[in-house]
Amino acid sequence: MKHTQAQTKKAQGKTLQGTVVSAKMKDTVVVEVNRFVAHPKYRKYMKHTARFKAHDAGNTKKEGEKVTIIECRPMSKDKHFRVVTSS
Repeated sequence: MKHTQAQTKKAQGKTLQGTVVSAKMKDTVVVEVNRFVAHPKYRKYMKHTARFKAHDAGNTKKEGEKVTIIECRPMSKDKHFRVVTSS
């Protein structure tokens, strides 16, 4: 039984876009992701902010840059994203 390319390709994780708010750690940046979420009962839109630590090999990103991050295997206790591109 042969596997097609679609069957052998690993599933991609979540892809998020945000802004780098801290680049002080070695090979790690903190990315802030903002999104609007409707309240379940009242349907008012609220701003929801989440901060994720992402792997940035070589510390190439600076504070204020827009980046895209993708979910990956856990690299440390709370770092489970990696920087893909600058937007």
